[in-house]
Amino acid sequence: MTTVNFSVPEEVKRAFNAAFQGQNKSAVIAALMKRAIAEQELQEKRSQAMDSLLARRQHKPAFSAEEIRTAREDGRP
Repeated sequence: MTTVNFSVPEEVKRAFNAAFQGQNKSAVIAALMKRAIAEQELQEKRSQAMDSLLARRQHKPAFSAEEIRTAREDGRP
């Protein structure tokens, strides 16, 4: 285990201590850090996926609104 020091506003410290009273605060903070890491990784994956989709779109042919409308109408029974 390692020790980490953070500076937080006093009101945050008081609210944290009240919310997690009687719990192992080190374990709570470690769990919150793990959750933040997972959320950041997910956000990065989403960003990469969006970049990939946008890059692919640049190489696809563009269709006019009329062509899209015609294709929709042709596909209807």
